[in-house]
Amino acid sequence: MWAASCLASCCAASTCGLCSSVASGISRRSARLAYCGLFGLSLIIACILREVAYPLLEKIPWINTFSQTPSKEWFQTAAVLRVSLGNFLFFTILALIMIGVKDQNDKRDSWHHGGWIAKMIVWALLTVLMFFLPNVVITIYATLSKFGSGLFLLVQVIILLDFTHSWNDAWVEKDEQKWYIALLSVSGVCYIAAFTLSGVLFIWFNPSGHDCGLNVFFLVMSMILAFGFGVIALHPQVNGSLLPASVISVYCAYLCYCALSCEPTDYACNGLHKHSKGVSTSTLFLGMTTTVLSVVYSAVRAGSSTTFLSPPTSPKSGAKKPLLDSNELEAGKEQKKEKETEARPVTYSYTFFLMIFALASMYSAMLFTGWTSTSSDSSDLIDVGWTSVWVRICTEWVTAGLYIWTLLAPVLLPDREFS
Repeated sequence: MWAASCLASCCAASTCGLCSSVASGISRRSARLAYCGLFGLSLIIACILREVAYPLLEKIPWINTFSQTPSKEWFQTAAVLRVSLGNFLFFTILALIMIGVKDQNDKRDSWHHGGWIAKMIVWALLTVLMFFLPNVVITIYATLSKFGSGLFLLVQVIILLDFTHSWNDAWVEKDEQKWYIALLSVSGVCYIAAFTLSGVLFIWFNPSGHDCGLNVFFLVMSMILAFGFGVIALHPQVNGSLLPASVISVYCAYLCYCALSCEPTDYACNGLHKHSKGVSTSTLFLGMTTTVLSVVYSAVRAGSSTTFLSPPTSPKSGAKKPLLDSNELEAGKEQKKEKETEARPVTYSYTFFLMIFALASMYSAMLFTGWTSTSSDSSDLIDVGWTSVWVRICTEWVTAGLYIWTLLAPVLLPDREFS
């Protein structure tokens, strides 16, 4: 008993020492990576608890309040949602604290980039406390998470549109023939990839001998959208380009593949799982890794790179400064000191950056629980079921609609300014 207590104390001391060393090593520039690491850690914990939740939560009386013990899937969903809720509250509280931070002289700016030991303790406490909440709170959170996940997917689409247009503008501004050739080459490769993937999906998800009209509809719609993007973008009255159209086409084809691969394994038109009874450990690991990379990239880019989310900055004067003569040297030194202490604006919106992580917490919970759908045919599968199918398909259609709107809006509304 004494040995076990000593071992536990040593582990706790080692963990605290590790957290302290990690926290002290986080600089201002690496703060965003630290938030990403904390979010990734929450996903790992959720994934682990998803596998071991049943025997643990079954013994907790305020969670297992049923006269008849629920299924294993119910406890798995409950564990993931509770970890997700703790993560959501952590990032939401920080986002609310950071509302209105515009310059680095604000005391809250140092809170955003520092205090990592306190943040790790608060994050851990919130995660643990979620397992003391009644089931009704988790049920409400599960419902809200579906709407929050939809907002996160919408942000992902906006980020992709912003990225493709920025990419196109950067190469066009170079105004050199080699860059125009590069634009045309990349566009051609993307279109070939989009239609090739659609053709392969016809083989996988439209097996002979089965009525797969729904899958055929999804695939044909994706091909029509890809063709329509190019036609609209190249129309003389539309200020469009082939590169964004081709990239969005590949993305829509990818979303269609994700939707079809989420179909139940016993569905006759799902050719991917025709000879498979389950999902291997490597496939689960790949799915989790993809999820982490997706949400982390969205948070970092939305928080730091998109101009439409940047906080307002103070206007800069474009007038040239007069030269200082010998009588003005003293005044010049004072002005230089004032400049050094002048408030510098923050480079990105802290509140929006943190809210992206909060929404990503909801989205990752929906992925791990199959959008809290009980129709999934196996508890070993991640993001499988008809709910996941329709979420992906609707995301594809929303992506297509937003992209078409970015092309047609300046034509339909000529009196408005679109930057």
